[in-house]
Parts: sequence; C-alpha cells; structure tokens
Amino acid sequence: MDKRSKIFVAGSNGLVGSALARRLQVGGYENLLLPEINELDLTCQQAVADFFCQENPEYVFLAAAKVGGIHANNTYPAEFIQINSTIQNNVIHQAWKHEVKRLLFLGSSCIYPQLAPQPMKEEHLLTGLLEPTNEPYAIAKITGIKMCEAYNRQYGTKFIAVMPTNLYGPGDNFHPENSHVLPALIRRFHEAKVQKASEVVVWGSGTPRRELLYVDDMASGCLHLMELSDEKIAPELLSYPKPCFVNLGTGEDVTIRELAETVKSIVGFEGALVFDSTKPDGTPRKMQDVSRMHDLGWRHSISLVQGIATTYAWYLESIGS
Repeated sequence: MDKRSKIFVAGSNGLVGSALARRLQVGGYENLLLPEINELDLTCQQAVADFFCQENPEYVFLAAAKVGGIHANNTYPAEFIQINSTIQNNVIHQAWKHEVKRLLFLGSSCIYPQLAPQPMKEEHLLTGLLEPTNEPYAIAKITGIKMCEAYNRQYGTKFIAVMPTNLYGPGDNFHPENSHVLPALIRRFHEAKVQKASEVVVWGSGTPRRELLYVDDMASGCLHLMELSDEKIAPELLSYPKPCFVNLGTGEDVTIRELAETVKSIVGFEGALVFDSTKPDGTPRKMQDVSRMHDLGWRHSISLVQGIATTYAWYLESIGS
C-alpha cells in the first residue's frame, strides 16, 4: 500500500475497526473509506455491490462482525452465524469482483478445536470439535478463512487473514451480559467499587487460561502484514496448502483468576473475589503459537497491565466519571 491508496475498513466503528482506522491515520494513510453502519449495510448484498462499484477500494480490511462473550454466543447463536457469514460473503466476493489488490480478513482464535494442542498452531484448524458455546460464530469465521483460501486458489487473489487472540481496549463493549471477559470484569469491579459492594462474583472456576491482545497492537500487526511486499507474504500466506492466515497474539496467557485479580487491583476494588463454579468455563486454554507472525517481522509491544490500565481510563472517561 502507498499513502494515497484507497482503503476500505469494513466495520470501522467497532473495537477492531476503529483501532485499524486510528493506526492507518497515524501511519499517514488519508484516503480511507469508513462508512457508518447507517450509510452501508454490509448484510445487504446489493448495498455492498453498489458501494464497491461507486468507490472501487484498492485495499480492504474486513473487520465487521457481530461479536460477544459466552452469554451472547449462547443466547444468539443464529444471529452469530447468519450475520457474520452474510457480511463475509458480500465483502469478499465484491473484493474479488472489483479486483481489490489485497484483503485482510479478521478472524478469531475460537476457530481452533476446543481441546487443541497448546499453544495452538495454524495447522490445528479443523482437527477437532469446536467449543460448543461459540460454535456458530467459529464456523462463520472458518468459512471466511476458507473463502479467502478458495478465491486465492481459483482466481489468484491476495486475500489473507489474521486470527487475533482475545482483544480488548478503548471502544470495547462493556455490556453487563454480552461483553467479553475483560470488559465485563472492568465494569463489574468498577460498579462494585462505586457501590461499596462486599464481593464480586465471576463466572466459572477461574482456572481457564486466556491470552489477551491490546487492540492497538492488533492494528499494528494487521498494518504490518498489509505493508509487506507480495514477495514477503506469498511464501507463507499465498502458497496453498499452507494456511492463508496467521495467528496474531502475544504468545503469553493468564488464568481467569489472575486476570480478575489484576483488574481488581487496577480498578481499586477492596472487596472479595468469588468464583461461581456452576457457570461454564468455556475452553480450558486458548494460547496461540505466534511464531509465524514473529517470522514475518512483528511482535506485540503493550503489556497486559499497561493495556488494562489504559482501557479502564478510557472506560471512566466514556461514562463520565
């Protein structure tokens, strides 16, 4: 990409998309297409086709998705598979039809089997059963990967993908029921602190391990891939049957208990921390092998403590505290 390239960020208002837009702007890219959701309905095939006809983007970051934590995935499985599959089908197909130079699809680490070997390597995809609580979402994301792979094989496109680990940061969803684990913990501990509650109850046993990546690090990694030359990415990401995607994470993880204790400390809650083991834990461990990304020249730079502190400061500002 050069600084004048016309770049479409699909889903630019979400946690991922807004971070990508910020990083592109910091990097000097000014010709950005960042349509609001009321300006472009990505689930409408005709609307997406018309947008590509009118704008002819040269590069696409496909970050649009319906996302959520265990509760949301369990409650809205039909929406998770239908909405995400529809968005991907529309955007990827139009990117091929309008000869986009390169597309980057944002997936998720939940594509891997529930009991995948740890750390998870790209070749572990489709080697076992998925985690039941988010299977519909995971299947949609796997479909997106396989679409990129299929279009590359049949049409010679340069559609690549990243599988970020659990993301967090400014702009996250802090809904009490539908958010991911970290923003849910930040909100819960903050409200408990304000209400001077005696304890905070966290779902599960606290033993599952999770890897977390600050969203601005994610954006940095995505831009790094899009800025690499074809000669650099082709051997790794465009050479079937090698996977067309790469893990994007830190290669480090913590238990949910350790994560909760860190959030508790940063928020300044002084009550007790209680775990409700009658609630589901989800996947026992989800840590990615990030060696392929390291080999491509990128590593994360923001520590978990630093990232949580920054996210909590943003949360306080967003609620006007």
